[in-house]
Amino acid sequence: MKFSKTLITGLVLMAGVSAFAQKKAEKFEKLQIEMFPKAKEGYKQVYIQLPVAKNENDLKVEVFVGAEKMLDCNNYSLMGEMKSQDLQGWGYNYYEVESKGETAGTLMACPGQKLSKKFVTLKPEIVRYNSKLPLVFYVP
Repeated sequence: MKFSKTLITGLVLMAGVSAFAQKKAEKFEKLQIEMFPKAKEGYKQVYIQLPVAKNENDLKVEVFVGAEKMLDCNNYSLMGEMKSQDLQGWGYNYYEVESKGETAGTLMACPGQKLSKKFVTLKPEIVRYNSKLPLVFYVP
């Protein structure tokens, strides 16, 4: 009896998740990334698809590109930059991240503190919100 209640509950949850996923999928434009160049050696293509929103002209997206590193108590930032590139013949933009993974930080003393995992980022970029186009990044 307990097993059947668990099974029924699981099926109801799966039906709810399925209905939610179908409804959620309707809020996205069909994603097309074939026109973007393949990633260069040592780089990976990463893309973000934004959901359809009302008044997209009033919205912006703030992008943080970074890496997790074991660091001390100082404040750190990732060295490098994110460059916007034009996709020739299409009028679309994509972004190339140039970084060797090196960090810059303050020089405070951290006596006796152990290293901890922190997410360090490049300077954030603010880009236009457009659900019809993916945000495409090439990261090392």
